[in-house]
Amino acid sequence: MIQVMSATESLTAPRLRRVPSRLLAQAAGQADRLISAGLAQADAHKWHYAALATLHDVGSASQADLSRRTGIYRSDMVALLNELEERAYVRRSPDPQDKRRNIISITKRGEQQLSKLDKLVNALQDELLAGLSARDREHLVDLLARLVASFSAAGAGGQ
Repeated sequence: MIQVMSATESLTAPRLRRVPSRLLAQAAGQADRLISAGLAQADAHKWHYAALATLHDVGSASQADLSRRTGIYRSDMVALLNELEERAYVRRSPDPQDKRRNIISITKRGEQQLSKLDKLVNALQDELLAGLSARDREHLVDLLARLVASFSAAGAGGQ
């Protein structure tokens, strides 16, 4: 019988403690579980947050543009927007330049929900990064942003 070790036990090998891709994967998995569980308690999920934050920060967008900006697959975007529209967080309007496509806008209620989710996400970030000082957190974010930007520059930053 094959036994599976916990993440902590698997890190006992010094070599594994120095493999960045392994550490990133473990950290990403923990972050995803924490954020997903926290947002679920608020009857939301990470894609709700991504769409609302993008619409608020960048402005109204077509479904295709919103998909590109958030990294949400186009095939999933329609269902997500249906959910957000049912909750009155977004509004779909015909594009004046091209009646075949819709422009998505955040509503006042969507902005209120985003404000609540911002507070929750910030609290979850604090929980996730509790072992790091404020300076270390800032440094980590800078390093991760540079790493992600390097993927995009190399053409590997797709969905």
